[in-house]
Parts: sequence; C-alpha cells; structure tokens
Amino acid sequence: MLCCGLPLAHAAGGGHGGEPSNFPLSEEAYAEMESKEAEALGHELTLMETLQLRAKADPFNVFATVIFLLAVAHTFVAAKFNKMAHDYEHAHKESIKNHDYVYVDGKEPVSLRATLFHFLGEVEAIFGIWLVPLLIGMIFFKADAGGSLLDGWHSVTDYIDGRNYTEPMFVVIIMAIASSRPVIQIAESCLKLVAGIGKQSPAAWWFSILIIGPLLGSFITEPAAMTIAAMLLGQRFYALEPSNKFKYATLGLLFVNISVGGTLTHFAAPPVLMVASKWGFDMSFMFLHFGDRAVLGIVVSTLLFYFFFKKEFAALAEKARQRAARAGDESKPEPAPKWIVGVHLGFVAWTVLTLHHPAMFVGGFLFFIAFTMATHHHQYDIKLKGPLLVGFFLAGLVTHGGLQGWWIAPVLSSLTEVPLFIGATILTAFNDNAAITYLASQVPAFYQLDLHGAMKTGEALEVARSLQFAVVAGAVTGGGLTVIANAPNPAGQSILSKHFGGAISPLGLFLGACIPTIIMAICFMVIPH
Repeated sequence: MLCCGLPLAHAAGGGHGGEPSNFPLSEEAYAEMESKEAEALGHELTLMETLQLRAKADPFNVFATVIFLLAVAHTFVAAKFNKMAHDYEHAHKESIKNHDYVYVDGKEPVSLRATLFHFLGEVEAIFGIWLVPLLIGMIFFKADAGGSLLDGWHSVTDYIDGRNYTEPMFVVIIMAIASSRPVIQIAESCLKLVAGIGKQSPAAWWFSILIIGPLLGSFITEPAAMTIAAMLLGQRFYALEPSNKFKYATLGLLFVNISVGGTLTHFAAPPVLMVASKWGFDMSFMFLHFGDRAVLGIVVSTLLFYFFFKKEFAALAEKARQRAARAGDESKPEPAPKWIVGVHLGFVAWTVLTLHHPAMFVGGFLFFIAFTMATHHHQYDIKLKGPLLVGFFLAGLVTHGGLQGWWIAPVLSSLTEVPLFIGATILTAFNDNAAITYLASQVPAFYQLDLHGAMKTGEALEVARSLQFAVVAGAVTGGGLTVIANAPNPAGQSILSKHFGGAISPLGLFLGACIPTIIMAICFMVIPH
C-alpha cells in the first residue's frame, strides 16, 4: 500500500533507463545476504553482526545515518541560531541608521548573515538543509569505479523518484484549508458548546481543545486536528501568557494526545494507515484494540495536568476577564455565513477523501483559493509560509527516513512484545512514527502469512498479532516526544512557536510530553488486548 509519503517498498522503484533500482537495498536482498552469512558462520547472526554486514554491503548506509543524526542534533541548537540571527539583525540595523543609499522601491537593506542564521534556526527547514550534504555524498558514494559522477547523479534521481511525497503535499494543503476563518469558526463553535459546561473559562477551553480536538483527528485526519487545536490553544490559552512550565506541559500534552487521538479509525493516523491494509486493521479492530485505550489515556493525562496546574488556571481566568473587559466595546467582524462554512467543510472533506491522489486534492486546493478570493471579505488572508515550511520539513524527513531502514528493521525484528513496544516508542522520537510502522510491515516476524503464503495459525498467529500491536502502540505513544516523531507536530510547532519566543526548546517539549507518554504506555500495555 503506497501512502502517506513515507519510506516505500523498494520493489516499487524503477532505475534510470527503466531498469529496476537496487538502491537502497531491499529487506529481501539483506535477508538473502544474512542467510548466506549465517550458513557460512554456522550460527544465527547477532544484531551487531547483522548491522555490520549491512553496513559493509553498502557503506553509504553509515554515511546516511550520520547525516540523519546530525540533522536531529541540529534541531536541538536551532534556538541558538535564532538568537544569533537576532543579534546580527540588531547590529545590522545599528550600522545602517545613517546610510544614504536608495534601494528598489525604497526597501531597507537586508542582513545576509542574519537571514542565513534565521534560516538555520528554522526547525522546519533543518532536514531539508541536511539533504544537501546527503545528496552530494550519495553522488560520490554511488559513482562507479571509473569515477563517473553521472552514475552517482542517476542514483540520486532514481532514489528521489522512488519516494512518495504525497503526505507532505497533503499536509501543506490541509493546513492551509483548516486554518481558514470559516473552518476555525465552526470548530470554535463546536468546542464552545463543550467549554460552555465550564462557563467558557480558560480551564474549560483548555479541556475541550485538548480532549475533543485530538479525537477529531480520527475523522478529519491528524494534521487538520492539530492545526485547529493549535490555533484555538493560541487564542484561548497561550494568549493569556501562562508560565513557561505550563506552556511546555500543554504543548507536550497536545502532541501526545494528537498522536494517539487518531487511532479510533484506520484511515486518519499515518502510522496506522501504513499497515492497516496489510495487517487487516479495520475500524472495529482499531477502536476495540487502540481507540478505547487512547481515549482513556487522553482523559487521564489531561485531568492529571489540570489538577497539577489548577492554581495557575485561577490566574489565567482573571487575565481572561481583564481581556474581555478591554475588548467589550470593540466591534467584531461579521461571522462567515453558514453557506461559506459549508463550502469550506466540503473542501476539507474533498482533501481527506482524495488523500492518496495528489492531482485531485491539489486541483481542489486551486478551487479553494479561487473561492477565498471571491469571498475575501469573510476570510483571513491565506498564509502559505507556515504550511510550506511544514511540508518541506516532512519531505526532508521522508528522504532521510527512507535510508534508515538498514538499521531500524533488524532492531525491531530482534525484539519481543514489551521490548518492541519500548523500542518503537524510543525510535519514534528519532524518526517519524509512520516510518517505524512501515518498516515493521516489511519484517517477516510481523507477517500474518507463513513462507508458503498460508495464514499462520495458533501461537504463530498470536505472536504476529502481538508484535503488530506492540509496534503500532509504541509508535503512536512516542509521537509527542519530539517535533519529528509525528507528521502533524511540525504544524503545531509552526503555529505555536510565536508563544515560545519564536523557538520551541526540544528539551522542554520532551519533558512536557514525558508524563502523558508514560500514561499512554500504561494504557496500551497494562490493559489486556
């Protein structure tokens, strides 16, 4: 099943000139090599021996993983680059105070150094930035013995052509549509009904957004749910300037809740979508094995954080009253008419229904742009910078992630149920959770069919099912630990980063997500399935 833009089976590739591509090496090719090596050594290969064999089979594997780890490390110092950019910008403005030059349309001169460091500090740009050394390295590694760089270039183009970038394109468009004024208006109206139970206090809004919002992800997709929840949190919670600890706790809770909130169905969460067809996960299976535990974990985590920060909610309520008093005499714009809201919801539905057909949802988006121009007086300006950066981030992650299977697959296949759950949770923090489940779907131990194509029975089938559950549960559980752990996270970061001084601390996010992650782990692994 080709979907969601994450690493695809290598059998789908086609090499330059129509010949099948053998890069990256498929799991079948690795398995054949490992079988011959095990036969020669007279024993089953250990994990370390397997990794050494795979690294030797293609030395580029090690290079690609080093580049990937450097990109991950870069995300932890992005805030430092942003600070340097700010300092350079300040120094630049001081230096041009008295300049007499005249530029195009009276524009002020821009500091190239400040712009460069600001770009290096954009978390959404980091994985794209590190594609430059990755692809250059690929050219030289894949050049033939005679030193032809053209062969190396063909390896790059074949590899890129073999990736599926549907999900990055989908996220760009669903973010743009979901952040439009009519969609936010209807989402806010629905959540307002729930918040009305608590008299629409900051705590009531916080509860409704963090519980109902993530569960909507099972029906309108997680990226759309993240966009709506993040925008409403920005307006109803972060605008009240809570403490830094409360900010990161809420962000971590949001990311974890979104990651597990899409598991009530089999079509909305990328890590589930990657395996649903192959493993037979339908809607009833998802709700009975994942959805009920996800709902329980979301409610328990949110309640726990509420009681921990209960005193701070009182201060936020006072700030909200003061804001309401100041805004009392301000005229508010007319709400978008119901028919416009209906049309926007139709665009959301079309985009979700055509998820696997980029030409159709991109075409629909062009109609959406035309419609917003025709109803401009009821619309916010459609801002594409944030969605495009998020799409760039995911496209970079797709490209890097497709080269990490050489070590992730043997690590996953070497684990039993509980270690596999823990391993999938941890690995998810360093690679998108859909990539983890996809790679697991290529490991023979997870197959429901035996080597002869017959359905496994008895204990063999139970083992396969338990491993499938463990890897999917671990992948969604760890989806909030880092920005790269779950595809919708960059969308949330892009929308909310302004409330964190322009840059979200990876450590702060990790600490904020730890407790909800542990609670979700308990729900998935302690409750029998």
